[in-house]
Amino acid sequence: MAHSKGQTTQGEDRAHAGLLGKLTPVGGRILIEPVEEQATTVSGIVLPDTMSKDKPQKGRVVAVGPGKMTDDGKLMPISIKAGDVVLYTKYGPTEVKIEGKEIFFIEESDVLAIVNQ
Repeated sequence: MAHSKGQTTQGEDRAHAGLLGKLTPVGGRILIEPVEEQATTVSGIVLPDTMSKDKPQKGRVVAVGPGKMTDDGKLMPISIKAGDVVLYTKYGPTEVKIEGKEIFFIEESDVLAIVNQ
C-alpha cells in the first residue's frame, strides 16, 4: 500500500501509538526506530557492542520529512518511505528518547542502503 511522505499506514499507526506516532520530521530528516541486532561470529559467538561499534546501524523508518530545498528553491523529495528498513551511519543520528524509546533523526545522506526484505 503506497502512502505519502511523512505519513504512516494504519498498521504502523497502531504500532506507534502515542507521541512517537505523531512526530513528523522537518526538511530532509528521517525518523528511525533502531532495530537491535546481536553481532555474532561465523562460529556463533556473540560479540559485545564494543567490538561491532563501527558497523552501520539498522533501523525501521517511522516517518520522513518532505525533503530538502535546493539552491534554486525547488523541493527535492526524500526517496525513502515510512516502513523501509535501512542501514545508516552510526555517527550521523541525533538521538532522542520518547516514551522510554530510543529513536533517531537522521539526514537522508546518512542512509547507506534500503534493506530489501
